[in-house]
Amino acid sequence: MLRVAILSDTHGCLDARVEALVATCDLAVHGGDIGNAEVLQRLRPRQGRVIAVIGNNDLPRKWPQEQAQVLDGLREHEDLMLPGGTLAVIHGHQLAAWNRHQRLRRRFPQARAIVYGHSHRLLADRDAEPWVLNPGAAGRARTFGGPSCIVLDAAEHRWSLRIERFEPLKCHGRSP
Repeated sequence: MLRVAILSDTHGCLDARVEALVATCDLAVHGGDIGNAEVLQRLRPRQGRVIAVIGNNDLPRKWPQEQAQVLDGLREHEDLMLPGGTLAVIHGHQLAAWNRHQRLRRRFPQARAIVYGHSHRLLADRDAEPWVLNPGAAGRARTFGGPSCIVLDAAEHRWSLRIERFEPLKCHGRSP
């Protein structure tokens, strides 16, 4: 079995509780709108492997200048081979919100599950195949109830999900 931490939409701020959860997983998947290279560096899964895709806010002009070269190594989507199937990862801004899940299923029919972000809305749509998963926002921006992520346990004959949502942290004064 392989344990995968799935997160998205950090926008330069990774919640420490999500970071700690990633450290208990074998690998990490980031669905875009990363925000800066430090977020990726702080993701330290047990096997050390982090797969990330580019989001609509992951633009050189929005990242610190000295970190913008990291964006060159990111793609619009990734297909990750896991025990029991393929996990497709895309940020989701490329598809209109209306009927997005059907559009994703048509675009990635070979996948067992599809991860997207962009909306910051935590959900796990298992009503049809492939599953459509949105881990919500793992930082401070528009978390809609608190920072969140999904843990996928992938085995050859069974995939299972654990939804993780943390209480929002109250900010007093200015952000660092």
